[in-house]
Amino acid sequence: MNERPLKSYEWVARELYNRITVSSALQPGDKLPSVVDLAAEYGVGRSTIREALSALKAQGLLDIRQGGGTYVKSTQPQPDEAPLIKEEWLDRADSLLQLLEVRKVLETGCASLAARHRSADDLAAMHETLRHMEERLADEAYSEQADVLLHEQIAAASHNPMLVELMKSLSQRLHESMRDTRSLWFYAERQSARRLLDEHAAIIEAIGQQEEALAASRMEVHLAKVEQVLRDKIGSL
Repeated sequence: MNERPLKSYEWVARELYNRITVSSALQPGDKLPSVVDLAAEYGVGRSTIREALSALKAQGLLDIRQGGGTYVKSTQPQPDEAPLIKEEWLDRADSLLQLLEVRKVLETGCASLAARHRSADDLAAMHETLRHMEERLADEAYSEQADVLLHEQIAAASHNPMLVELMKSLSQRLHESMRDTRSLWFYAERQSARRLLDEHAAIIEAIGQQEEALAASRMEVHLAKVEQVLRDKIGSL
């Protein structure tokens, strides 16, 4: 499948859509939490929440009152207006699970070899990326790009040309997977950008200490968390 990855606001919109139309946790006339509270709940920026609310308003689900809050307007959108039907979500989730399996095989190996072969320059570059990620935690677009860059730097630090070339050959699909899993991490795990940064820092720490098994293990745990969230989500449908 060659689908574009979901953006953060789309994951949030789908979650709110389910709360309104599937679980009925939000009833017609109910007032939604504030943008600030929703941003904290989903671990995303306020602009992401506003985009999600605007998308649901366009579907006829929400009534956004200037200065008066946001209310559930209707739980009966037209079928072709639903943000994501169950079958489409399952197709996307299945594709993403396959990509995660590929990433676990490739990237745990990359992390292990990076710990064995990394140079001082490799390590400096990874720490520089981590520093920039920390400085711009609230910048979702930048953090997404830096996340991809950091995984590329880990692969490069393996100093295995064939492995690097293999990663490049899967570049587009892997990058799409990273973007999707970042969004899923934020909305489903309710984890913050800081927590995600800390996981990356732990991987780089193991690489810096040249602990091959530990670097591979931390990378696997990092990817396995998102895989479990996906499987839980599938099981709830």
